Amino acid sequence: MWLAVIAVLIGLAILVWSADVFIDGATALAKKLNVPSFLIGVIILGLGTSAPEMVVSVLAALEGSPELALGNAYGSNIINIALVLGATALISPIIIHKGIIKRDLPILFIITALAAWQLRDGQLSIVDGLVLLALLVVVLGIQIVLSVREGSSHKVDDNKIVEHRAVDDALSAADSEPSLLRGLSALFLGLTMLVASSRAIVWGAVELATLWGLSELIIGLTIVAVGTSLPELVASLSAARKGEHDMALGNIIGSNIFNTLGVVGLAAVIAPISASPIILSRDVLAMSAITLLLVVLCGAAFIRHHPFGRGSGAALMLFFVGYTLWLMQTVNM
Repeated sequence: MWLAVIAVLIGLAILVWSADVFIDGATALAKKLNVPSFLIGVIILGLGTSAPEMVVSVLAALEGSPELALGNAYGSNIINIALVLGATALISPIIIHKGIIKRDLPILFIITALAAWQLRDGQLSIVDGLVLLALLVVVLGIQIVLSVREGSSHKVDDNKIVEHRAVDDALSAADSEPSLLRGLSALFLGLTMLVASSRAIVWGAVELATLWGLSELIIGLTIVAVGTSLPELVASLSAARKGEHDMALGNIIGSNIFNTLGVVGLAAVIAPISASPIILSRDVLAMSAITLLLVVLCGAAFIRHHPFGRGSGAALMLFFVGYTLWLMQTVNM
């Protein structure tokens, strides 16, 4: 028992520390490479925090349980928006920019609609998986090109700023490579410890819950479900707390894109997936609904020139509670 308690306590401490290191590394990398922080959030944070789902889904497909990969990916998408983004908005309101409304959220919604359409017959073939993986490459390419172009368009061409920057660059030229190396090192170290500490917390919590007599069902629906989203949750909270709102929202959008296209696509390529009716009527429906709700809430916040704040966060959290209750009632169907 004490080992489990120690694992949870130490895991939580390392989780918070590693999230700060991870975000600092991502921020340093964005500044060093002169790219928008949203792009770093979508690609690096999105991919990095989706690594646990990727590993679990690939192993499930290899072991002959590809449907687990589907449930893992779609369940994570729901939790990412409803719980992770909801909690982040409650603690630190997020500024919604035009690019998110015009480009990023429509891409996420179209991808979600495609995922639902592919599963209309309850099957995901190898061809479907290849389509998803190819679309992932296309979407990432679009995100990179448009984000970099958008970042370039916001550069200020004032002569004094250019001159000062030239002086600063000259003074820091000798230190440029070590700074980039430190950013990459912090990013890798933070991500590694983020995932490892999340696993330690889940293990310790499951052990304690078992000792306290909680059922495996309750443990799976609560501790494990939330535990697999801890990297996204803590990374987003840390980013929002540091004022990197674009990075926090980019983390969620990027993670859901990777889950829908990369995780599911790779699992389907390894082994065709047959989805049970309950996944279609519950999880795919819930994923589509929460994505649509996110688009509506972000659009409303942008039109009113308000941040994505506590009201929106509370709405997402209520959706998470409702989905969890629905899940518990239908898990044996």
